[in-house]
Order: sequence, then C-alpha cells, then structure tokens
Amino acid sequence: MGDQAETSVAALAPVDEVMHEAATGEVKDVFAAVEGNANGHVADVMEAEVVEQAPEVAVPVVDHEALTPEEERLWNILKENDADFNNWTVLIQESEKLEVISKIEKAYDAFLAQFPLCYGYWKKYADNEAKLGSSEKVVDVYERAVKAVTYSVDMWMNYCIYAMEKFEDPEAIRGLFERGVSFVGTDYLSHLLWDKYLEFEHARSEWSRVAQIYTRILQIPLQQLDRYHTSFKHFAYSHALTELMTAEESETAAKLKADEPVKEAPPTDGEEPIAVADADGPAEPAKPVEAKVDSAAADDLEKYIAVREEFYRASKEWDAKTRDFEAAIRRPYFHVRPLDEAQLGNWHKYLDFVEKEGGVDKTIKLYERCLIACANYPEYWVRYVQRMDEEGKTEIALDALHRATVTFVKRRPEIHLFAARYREQQGDVKGARASYEVLRNDLGLGLLEAIIKHANFEKRQGNDEAACSIFESASELEKIKEDSRARAVLYIQYARFLDQVLKSTEKAREVYSTALGSLPTSKTLWEAFINFEASHQPEKPQVEYVNSLIEKAIAPSKLEGSSALSASDREELSSIYLEFVDSFGTKEDIKKAEARHREHFPSPKSPVESKKRPSMDISAPDRAKVHKPYVGVTATAGPAGPPAYNNGQAQWNAFTPQPAYSQQPQGWQQPPLQQLTPPVQPQQWNQSYGSHQSAYAGYGGYASYGPPQQQAPAPQQPPYGGYGQGYPTQQEVNGWSSGGW
Repeated sequence: MGDQAETSVAALAPVDEVMHEAATGEVKDVFAAVEGNANGHVADVMEAEVVEQAPEVAVPVVDHEALTPEEERLWNILKENDADFNNWTVLIQESEKLEVISKIEKAYDAFLAQFPLCYGYWKKYADNEAKLGSSEKVVDVYERAVKAVTYSVDMWMNYCIYAMEKFEDPEAIRGLFERGVSFVGTDYLSHLLWDKYLEFEHARSEWSRVAQIYTRILQIPLQQLDRYHTSFKHFAYSHALTELMTAEESETAAKLKADEPVKEAPPTDGEEPIAVADADGPAEPAKPVEAKVDSAAADDLEKYIAVREEFYRASKEWDAKTRDFEAAIRRPYFHVRPLDEAQLGNWHKYLDFVEKEGGVDKTIKLYERCLIACANYPEYWVRYVQRMDEEGKTEIALDALHRATVTFVKRRPEIHLFAARYREQQGDVKGARASYEVLRNDLGLGLLEAIIKHANFEKRQGNDEAACSIFESASELEKIKEDSRARAVLYIQYARFLDQVLKSTEKAREVYSTALGSLPTSKTLWEAFINFEASHQPEKPQVEYVNSLIEKAIAPSKLEGSSALSASDREELSSIYLEFVDSFGTKEDIKKAEARHREHFPSPKSPVESKKRPSMDISAPDRAKVHKPYVGVTATAGPAGPPAYNNGQAQWNAFTPQPAYSQQPQGWQQPPLQQLTPPVQPQQWNQSYGSHQSAYAGYGGYASYGPPQQQAPAPQQPPYGGYGQGYPTQQEVNGWSSGGW
C-alpha cells in the first residue's frame, strides 16, 4: 500500500503545496486570446483586415463549457461512483488547469457535497473565486464552508484572514472573529484563531479590546495557555490601567470607589503641606501627594491582573485533567485511513470524562470535534444522538442524525436502523418508515436484520399485511438470484414471524410447505421445519405429515443428475427425524423410522463417530441461529410452551415458541460492523493523499479528507447503549456449507 501511495504523490503534490503556503500559484492565461475576441477589442481590428484582404470568414467560437475528453471521462466515472475520492481530486485539478470558473465551480460544488469536511478544498475553492471570480463569490464560498465545517479552527482562521485583507469595515471583521470564537474558541488548538484576533485589534491600537481578548483566553485551557499568560502580563504592565479597561469597566470601578468608606487622614496639627520653592519659578505641590496617586494606580493594576491570574489557575487545573486525552489525539482532522484502536478508545474515554465533569456546553463542543476525526464511524454519531436526547437537546440530536444519514455515514445500514428506531420513538412514523425504505431499496438488500425490523415496525403500526409483504417481496427478490443462500433463511424468518408474532401457525406451516417445495435441497430449511413442528406439540396426524415429507427428502434420487440432498445431509436429516419421532411419535412410528433409516443408511456409524455429531439442544450452530429468539429474548424466556423432553438425544424445549418474540428493546447497541456489510460497490480512496500530511502544517495539521462512505473497521470494544443484534447476517448466510451454518 505504501508503494501505491508513493506512486500518486506527483499528481497531488501541487495541491498540497498550494494548501501549505495558503496561496495559489500564478495561473496561465490559456484562454486570453479567446477572451480578447469575446471582449471585442481584438476582433474589431481583425474584422477590418479581413474585409480588405478577402471575403469575410466566420471566426470559430470556442465553447468554454464544452467538456474535454478527460473531463468527460472523469465525470462518467463519478456518476457511477460518487464516492471515488481519488478521481474527484483529479477532476478538480483538470478543471483548474483550464481556468474556466464555471467548470471549477461545478467540480468543487459536486465534490464538496460529497465531502463537506474537506476544509482544505473549501480554501482552494475560495482562492479560485478570488482569482477568476468576484469578491462576492469568495464570501459566499467561505460562508458555505463555515456552515459545512462549523467546528474547524482552520476554516474560521482562513475566512478571518481574508476578511482582514479585504473588508473595509472593522466592525464586520470583528463580528466575523466573534462568530468564529463562539464555535471554536474553546478548541484545544484554537490559538491559531485567537492569535489573528489579537493581531487585528493590536494593529488598530484597541488596547481595551486586546485586554478583553486576553481575559477570555485565560479562561480557556488551550494548548498554548502559558504563552498567552506570559504575553498578557507583559502587555498589562506596558499600559496604563485606564487603557486596559473599557468604558463600562472604568465606570463600574469608579462607582465601587465612590461607595468605599472614606478613610480619615492622619492628624497634621493644623499644618498645611509644605510647598517646595523653585529658584526659577513659583512653588510646586508637595511630592508625597503624587506618590500616593501612583501607588493607588499600581495597586489597582495589580488587582486587575490578580483577577486574570485566578482565571489562568482555574484553566490550568482543567488542563491538567484533560492534557493526556488531548495528547492522545494524533489526528484531529479527517483522513481517509482508519483511526487506530488507541485513538478510537481515547475518544470514547475523553467523551466519558467530559460527559461526567464538563457540563453540556463542553460535551457538545467535544462531540463536534470528535465527529470531524471520527465522522466515518457510526458509533460516535449514535452516541452523540443518544447523549443529546438524554440532555433534552432533541433539536441537536436530530441535526446530528440528519448529518449522519444524509452525508457522512449514509451508506452504512446500521445508522439507518438506528435512525428508524429513534425516529419511531420520537413519534415520527413517516421518518422511521423512510429510513426503512432506504434500507429496503438502496442498502439493505438481503440484510436480514433490516427486513425483520422493518416488518416488526409495520406490525407495531397495525399494518400486518404490509409486514408480511416485506418478507414476501424480499423472498421474491432472492428467487431471481442464482444460488441465493439467503432465501432459505428468509422463509424461516417469515414463518417465525407468522407463528410467533402474528400467532398464525397454519400460515407459518404453509410458508414452510411452499419453501420446501421450492428448496427441497436445503438441509437448514428441513431442520427448521422439523423444529417448528416440534415446538407445537404435534399430534399423530402432524407426526404423520412430517414423516411423509421426510420420507421424500431422504429417499435417494432415481434420476441421474437430479437435484437432491447429499447423502450426508440425508443421513443427518433422518437422524434428526429419529429424535423427533422418539419425542412425539408412537412406538409404531419409531419402528418405521428406524427401519427406514437402516434401509437407506445400512452402514451405521461407529460409536466414536456418533459422538462427533453434536446434540441438538446445545451445540448445533445452525439450529441455534435459525431458532434463536428475537432481540433481547433468551432461549429460556417465557414460561409458556411444552415441557422439556429429554430422552438422551434432544431437548425440544430449546425450540419452543417464545412469548416475548415481538418485544423490542428500548436502547440501541451498536451492531458489530463486520456483520452489517451491505452489498454495495466498495468506495475508493486516494492512498497517496495521506502522504502529504506535513504539507498542511499551515492549516493546523489537516492532511486529507476521505470519503465518509469508505468505512473503517469498527473498534472491537464494548458498544454504547443496549440495542442487540439477533439475526443471522448476510455474511453468515454466505458462509453456509452443505453441512450447516
């Protein structure tokens, strides 16, 4: 992978150099002649010459909007896969070469709609508008940028730098700084923005405003807090207190002094202050009076500084608590590569700490910082939504959920499953149904958990027919797939839904009958059917019905090349039926079954081999998966069901219907990501882009931006919440063999 990254460095190096220097290079005016003709100046002269020399010939018109072959190729690729980050960067470079602002705008707009956290490209977009567009367009790009990357220190810093250079109204610049620090002023690395704010006010000699900024900074545990503390003290001792205080502060101080009790002056025995006569002029006031005034001013200045010293000490105390967390954040920006386990765990621990001790405002700011570095990880979005919901901040929770499902992790099924559940709990049935439809139509094709939860959702809304149609349509889709292994499981889950949720045993039996007619070679389906019958305390007619089906299933096919169960599967199925009939049949039924088994499988297994076959109640993995109860329900839940039958071969109570089948847990637990991989085209990302991390030193360490759809492996750690995973997944389905799960 490292070799691949080095291969692409040349293509992206110019982009990174531009970002590192915070300026663009000179642009070649490749269309100057064409633009000159369009302006009419050159064209007038040429037209006069043509009339004198020859008949008028039409000048060909160059269509600036026409795509070059390379542009057309790239756009076609991106239409097929809009998450291809590498080709997006190539398209942007191709557009910038041509210097046609409309093409540049189109490329950047489409790219940043997919990757809005890429603050470096917002900066480049603004630079292009400054060079080829207008100042209004530059401001528009920056405004869109700070809306998309609201909690990026670098984005606000670049916007403010532009404002300092181009805006004429100091109040407008000051207002922009205030907007920025309101969002990112407490960021551990926000010194980049605070430095620019101080520079702006210092250049205008606004000493009271400079002092106010220092006062605010000293209350924030920044990375460079000590530097600001030293700088403030130097600044304060270099100016009179009257210069440091605002008009309001001066007025308040004057009132406090006026309210202070007047101290009696020491007795002077009636003597007046002695005036010192000067040889060349009149006498001057006594010096001790001036000394008292200077002493009072110095005392007031020390009191002013002492208050800020307290702010500084309090900030240092908080910094001592969070310093280790901050030091462990090696990548505060977004990158295409996955975060390592240490950083992922550190974010969780940091969030745990701030949630406990930091208050709501600090918690929100830290989550927003986290979701820049961890935007590709659904678990952090889920955690943010849950936390804001607990705090009563429903609007913030819904906003975070919207960003997650629409932009950052929109191709991850688990975030849509969570969104559907959360919206349903909020009373937004329409929104919940929309989330399930996204899964059903776009992401969750063949995803069993999505199908089952969608059906359960419709059942809760009183739409039993809609719930059944979800299973039926999913089964029909699997029919058209060649060698679909999920089809049998869908039949099993549908039958369970009918039996245990809708309490329609006969319809469930019909589903099994249809399924066995369509998939007679599925051993898993046969086992599920036998277990289904066992769970309903079958009477003699039902035992005979099962026997008739088993007899057909285990009989060797007489047609050469016909589709049938393998010999080992048939023998296994016959053994399972022997256990079934031993529990529910008569002695005659048992005699017939044993005789048939000896007839079809005359070579009995040795005792050692027999021990290898796992008992059905505790260790057969296929039955455990097919017949495990719904989420949150254990196999022993519910007192209902037939008693246990233990004849040394099986305990059929393991397959009894669970009365709590349809119960749904109230909390969310992040499903393991490796079990929820949707059958979608994998995302591409630019492997070489990460090699330019150092090139973004001027932008606070931003190295690259990766597609939110190219998901990183999930950290293997305890999930947050309580939302359980209870269904066989697509990987499990695809991992079946003829021997079972």
